[in-house]
Amino acid sequence: MSIRHIVLWKLAADDADTRALHAEQIAEKLLALREVVSEINHIEVGRNTVNPQSNWDVALVSEFADAAALERYQVHPAHQEVAAFVRSVVAERSCVDYPF
Repeated sequence: MSIRHIVLWKLAADDADTRALHAEQIAEKLLALREVVSEINHIEVGRNTVNPQSNWDVALVSEFADAAALERYQVHPAHQEVAAFVRSVVAERSCVDYPF
């Protein structure tokens, strides 16, 4: 059964320009993983554009063949490198993984 992996982040920066830069960097780095991590079946990253004062800033939606493929993605060195950057610029993270 395929797994959909959704992650939401609130960025830590106080000013809008820095948040926009960090959101773009997150998107670029995550989307580049599709060329490196074969377990990724689908990946998209979106930046919030409505109600920035209350909504999360960045969303990741990705899909994997199964939970084992998701686990291999999460421990992949390229993903670990991106995750370290993301952790350095976010204040909060929320995630859900579900079969579809």
